[in-house]
Amino acid sequence: MKKLLILVGLIALASSALAQGAMMGIVVKPDALTWKDSPTLPKGAQFTTILGDPAKAEMVVQRVKFPPNYQIPPHTHPFVEVATVISGTFGTGEGEKLEKKSEMLKAGSLYTHPANHPHYAWTGNEEAIIQIQYLGPAGIDYINPADDPRKKTQ
Repeated sequence: MKKLLILVGLIALASSALAQGAMMGIVVKPDALTWKDSPTLPKGAQFTTILGDPAKAEMVVQRVKFPPNYQIPPHTHPFVEVATVISGTFGTGEGEKLEKKSEMLKAGSLYTHPANHPHYAWTGNEEAIIQIQYLGPAGIDYINPADDPRKKTQ
C-alpha cells in the first residue's frame, strides 16, 4: 500500500511538471490571433482562446472583442473570472439586473467576479477587448434564460 501511495504521488508530481512545462516559452502576438463569433454571448461578440482548453479543468486565457454600445445580460460562471481591459472602455457590475452605474474601465484596468455570482457588462462608444483568465471548464448561465443566445431560434 505504501508503494502504491508513493507511485500515485510521483505520478501527480510528474503530471504537474509536464503541465507547467507545456506552458513554458509561449508567445502570442496580437496579429496571430484568430477571432470567432461567440456562441455563448449575444450576437456581435468574438473570442479567441490564447491558452488552454475551455472544455477541460485547466488554466484558460481568452480574449473577447465587443462592438461599441454592447451589453451582456446578467449571468454567472462556474469559475472565478479575472479580466483585464486590453482596449476600449468596459463597464461591469454585479447583480441580477443590468444597471450601468459603475465607472467605465479603461485599458489596463483589472476586475474580478466570484464564481456563481451574478454580474453583467457593457461597452462604451468604441470597440473593447478584454482578456479573461479562469480555471476551466468554461460555462455561462444567464439569469434570464431568454437572454441565452444558445436557446434562441434563428
